[in-house]
Amino acid sequence: MVAQKKQLNYEDTRQKRLEENKKRMEELKLTILAQSLRTISSPKPSPMKKVNVNRTPRKPLDMSAVRRSNRVADKPPASYKEVPIEPLGIRRSYGKSARDLSNRVYASYEDRVYASGRADELHSTLQSDFPSFVKPMLQSHVSGGFWLGLPVHFCKSYLPKRDEIMTLVDEDEMEWQTKYLHRKTGLSGGWKGFAEDHKLADGDALVFQLIKPTVFKVYIIRVNEAEDSEEA
Repeated sequence: MVAQKKQLNYEDTRQKRLEENKKRMEELKLTILAQSLRTISSPKPSPMKKVNVNRTPRKPLDMSAVRRSNRVADKPPASYKEVPIEPLGIRRSYGKSARDLSNRVYASYEDRVYASGRADELHSTLQSDFPSFVKPMLQSHVSGGFWLGLPVHFCKSYLPKRDEIMTLVDEDEMEWQTKYLHRKTGLSGGWKGFAEDHKLADGDALVFQLIKPTVFKVYIIRVNEAEDSEEA
C-alpha cells in the first residue's frame, strides 16, 4: 500500500510539472516560435530546377564559324593534329635541295699537321708590325656553308667594332671583297668566291696578315704539298 501511494504521488507531481512547463511555454510563446521555425526550415522547390518541356534543343557548335582575329584572318586555321616523331637513327630526306656531300675529300691528320707546320714557319717570318694569324681550313670553310670564323681575340684587338667590308689580297695581288660580321667575328659574303677561286681544300692552312685596317694579305699553304714532298 505504501509503494502504491508513493507511485501515485510521483505521477501527480510529474503531471503537475508538465502542466507548469506547458503554461510557461505558452506565456513565452515558444510553441508559436517553434511552429514558425519548422515552416521556414522546410525547403521550397527551386524555380531554376523546373524543366521547360517546350525548350528548343541546343545546336552543335560550328567551329568553322568561330570569329578569328584580324591579324590571322587571311591565314589558314591552325592545325593541332599530332605529328609523329621521327625515330632516332633514321636520316631525314630533304629532297633535291639537300647537299651532295659524297664527293668531299678530307685531309689526313698527318697532312693537316704538315700544312699547319709550314704555315707556322711562314707566320714566324712575317713583319711583326702587321698583326697576323694562322687559320687551318675545315670542310665548313671551303664547301657547304662557306663561313670563316676568325680568332676572337684577334678580332677584338685589331678589327673594326662594326660590320665592315674587308679586302682579301692573295700572293698575286688579286683582290676579293668579303663582309666581316663584327658580332659573329667572321667572314661571310664574298668568302665563298675567294675559297672557290683559289680551290681551297680541307686541311689547307692560310696565313692572314692585316696590312691595313680593312685589308688582309692572305698566304695559302696547300695540304697536298705534303704528298708532293713525300713523292720527291
